[in-house]
Amino acid sequence: MLTELRIENFAIIDKLQLEFASGLLIFTGETGAGKSIIMDALEMLLGGRAETGVLRAGAERASVEGVFNLLGATQSAVNEILRREDLLDDETYLTLAREVRREGRSVARINGSVVNVTLMKEIGALLVDIHGQTEHLSLLDARTHLNLLDRFAAVDAPRSAYRQTYTTLQALRRELTALRAVQADAERRLEMLTFQVEEIDSARIKPGEDEDLRKERDRLANAETLAASAQEALTLFDEGTPETPAITDQFGQAVAALASLMRIDASQAEISARAESLLENLSDLARDLRDYLETIEYNPKRLEEVEERLDLLHRLQRKYGGNLPAVLEFGEKARQQLETITSASEKMNEMESRETILLNELSTCAQKLSDLRKKAAEKLAKGIEIGLDELKMASARFAVDFQTKPDPKGLPLSDGERIAFDASGFDRVEFLVAPNLGEGLKPLAKIASGGETSRLMLALKNSLAQADPIPTLVFDEIDQGIGGRVGGVVGQKLWQLGRIHQVLCITHLPQLAAFGDQHFQVEKLVQDGRTTTQVHPLTGDERLLELAQMLGEVSEGTLHSAHDIAQSAEQSKRT
Repeated sequence: MLTELRIENFAIIDKLQLEFASGLLIFTGETGAGKSIIMDALEMLLGGRAETGVLRAGAERASVEGVFNLLGATQSAVNEILRREDLLDDETYLTLAREVRREGRSVARINGSVVNVTLMKEIGALLVDIHGQTEHLSLLDARTHLNLLDRFAAVDAPRSAYRQTYTTLQALRRELTALRAVQADAERRLEMLTFQVEEIDSARIKPGEDEDLRKERDRLANAETLAASAQEALTLFDEGTPETPAITDQFGQAVAALASLMRIDASQAEISARAESLLENLSDLARDLRDYLETIEYNPKRLEEVEERLDLLHRLQRKYGGNLPAVLEFGEKARQQLETITSASEKMNEMESRETILLNELSTCAQKLSDLRKKAAEKLAKGIEIGLDELKMASARFAVDFQTKPDPKGLPLSDGERIAFDASGFDRVEFLVAPNLGEGLKPLAKIASGGETSRLMLALKNSLAQADPIPTLVFDEIDQGIGGRVGGVVGQKLWQLGRIHQVLCITHLPQLAAFGDQHFQVEKLVQDGRTTTQVHPLTGDERLLELAQMLGEVSEGTLHSAHDIAQSAEQSKRT
């Protein structure tokens, strides 16, 4: 709970130091005295907005510091965060500080260490729950009702289990959506990729074959010329004509002459040997020409086949690359893309199966969560109706309405229906009330007046008190719209709430104020031309005087009434 609060240079507060006990703490004073300013300072301390507009005129900085005594579940939760952030100093006490400077800079500190505001908010949410006048409006917002019901139902564990499965499902669905988009694009390319792969594969391309084919084409296209040239050369080398003997015959005669020369002059043996070698080469050349002539044929059909093959290869090179290796590489990449599309389709099928499994698991979790909520809703409704009866709304009825919304992509139910869901489940919850006998149940926003809303909030808070782990509750003018006749009952309710929580309450009703375990008077004074808020703890006669002032002009009658109100409150506490 909050044990100390120090405020400096905040709005019209110069310096203020307050010490708080447990129970119900009452703040009273004239309108504009600064009661709500104290609550604004507390809200900033807990991570709320820090603006230079809160600076007291002439001050360079405004600061708020609070000391909290940590107990029970709150102690465990806060210390866990402090250990995580290496900020744990004392397991029992925690100090929060916040300051805003004129140049606009805001500083947050936990146990003396500078921290970010997000961490301050995280811890502040575990320490204090502030219910200002706008909180009544939030009660009219149906979107808040589910969280209030869940706090009462204490469904943290099943809701956490549901949320984990929900998060897994949403991640899967995001991946599946992305995969489907890729798949849709891939399917548009599937036919083209298949054609490209088949076209390249059917060509059965061999590296370098285009060069070989061009050479063969040149031979086939020039077969007659090649045969004539080869035959002419062969005739000259080996066959000869009647007019001209063959070169080999003539060279043979020269070799014979050189052999005769060598027999006479042995020094020319080397020339004779070279001549014989040349003769053998000429013979080999003639034989090769004869073999070549046998390979030359005029084959128009084969020439057509070669031309067609070269044309095919040329077309493939134009479409898929400048050469055959590039065509083969293109075909391999297209084949890989086809395999990717095929595997993506298989993966998508697996993910869709997984999605179905998760939807069924989530449906089971959501149904369990809904059953717990409905059971708790009945208990909550009874508790609130009892509270409203005590708050002079005896004929009022309260109920929690549960609705679901059909959705073809939603959670499957046992009857085959599918319903919409979100991170909280499939329940659409709204609080209904019938404030007067004979009226049907309707949404709060359409029924409740200001005073009824205040009483509903109080009845709800009392019902939630046991389940609410937050140690300090702040009510800023919860008595809005409530008359003195009901004020005593509201005071009693707040006092009862103060047995479980520390309750800070700003009020204008003496009947409510009389129930306070501590009573602080907030007043606005003018000193040396400056307006300042001061706070005084009241006891005994000072407190009776304040209660009398709240009733009207102080007189013997108002003092007597104040005394009666105080005695009535004490009697109510004892009983």
